Amino acid sequence: MSAAAAGGARSLLRVLATPKMLAIAALAASSGFPNQLTEGAVQAWLKDAGATNTTIGLMSYVALPYLLKFLWAPLIDRYPLPFLGRRRGWILAMQAALAAMLGVFALQDPRHALTPFTVCAAAIVFFSATQDIAIDAWRTDISLPEERGPAAAATNLGYRLFSYLALAAALIIADYLGWRAAFLVLALAMLLFCAVTVLSPASHSSYRPRTLAESVIEPLRELLATPNAVALIGVVLLFKIGDAFANKLFTPFVMDVGFSKSEIGALVKPLFTFGSLAGVVLGGMAMVRLGLLRSMLAFGVLQALSNLLYCLMALAGKSYVLMALAVLVEHLAAAMGNIALVALIMAMCDRRYSAFQYAMLSVLALLPRYSLGYPAGWVADHGGWLVYFVVSFALGLPGIAMVWLNRRHIVALDRPPQAPA
Repeated sequence: MSAAAAGGARSLLRVLATPKMLAIAALAASSGFPNQLTEGAVQAWLKDAGATNTTIGLMSYVALPYLLKFLWAPLIDRYPLPFLGRRRGWILAMQAALAAMLGVFALQDPRHALTPFTVCAAAIVFFSATQDIAIDAWRTDISLPEERGPAAAATNLGYRLFSYLALAAALIIADYLGWRAAFLVLALAMLLFCAVTVLSPASHSSYRPRTLAESVIEPLRELLATPNAVALIGVVLLFKIGDAFANKLFTPFVMDVGFSKSEIGALVKPLFTFGSLAGVVLGGMAMVRLGLLRSMLAFGVLQALSNLLYCLMALAGKSYVLMALAVLVEHLAAAMGNIALVALIMAMCDRRYSAFQYAMLSVLALLPRYSLGYPAGWVADHGGWLVYFVVSFALGLPGIAMVWLNRRHIVALDRPPQAPA
């Protein structure tokens, strides 16, 4: 690493170590903690229960509340709970609900009754999505304009680290003690985040819609007012679609290649975490140098190419070296792409309505991730894993093209606002 790059990394880390950024990272960890449990852990649980890849793909649609959270986001803006202020009250309530539902989920058995298993998983996603709404709004409220970059980095660090730690813990505990013990432990761990919420700084946002109608109509009007809004929304929608497809059935893929649940938990998931954390740091440093447009182009190309490494895994079979290379590069690229996408979304938001607008735009960004379950399972079952990852590469190309076609709009968003004459 050059002296300039080392200095940039140290400067970024100093900013991330401030109390506000540590609080942002900690609540991002709470947001990420349940996310992979209803994806990777549920996929592994269903695989153990003998479910087909198509069934596993269909089960991924329990994550639809993540896509529909904009429907009740105005309620979170309009009606604060009577404790801990406008944002933290909702965060605390959802953390308690998540802990309780994870405990109930531990009592299910998909081999004998898939319906209650599915209902519990959907409830976990609903509470998690509502927690996300409140945390995103809280972070938007307390972050100054010059803190958006570090806030995006802190969010990615906390979210990704605890998302993968929770999944790794679930897989390892399940391998030795069973799925019931795994989810009971995770339910207890979720309760610890309640203390983080109580100790975090309060939001001092002055914007509060007078009516529920106002909390919906005005943010939408502001978001769609500019002539380039639809094109930029297309960028948000397509930028991560190839990466989302590649990761949709990753756990069944590595199990089919020959890795055990313990190996996935102890080896693959730590590589996820290391690659993602490295990508957050490198992406944050690169964005300072490259700006938003060049970062999105570079990170988008790297995302698409990194998926081809999984084609080599599909051909070679179980290989620790190849697995480590593919996982590290793919998750490094994915984290860098996510930093750029979060920066784009923040730039598109009007500060007066950022909570609802952020929820709307983040739903569009997540749409590929949560809507590709059945197509991903069908491609894996009928085309095999090699075809699956070739398709993921091809799906990454339209997002890169959209960034290039909208390059002037993206450059304009990245400019600092001009002072009035």
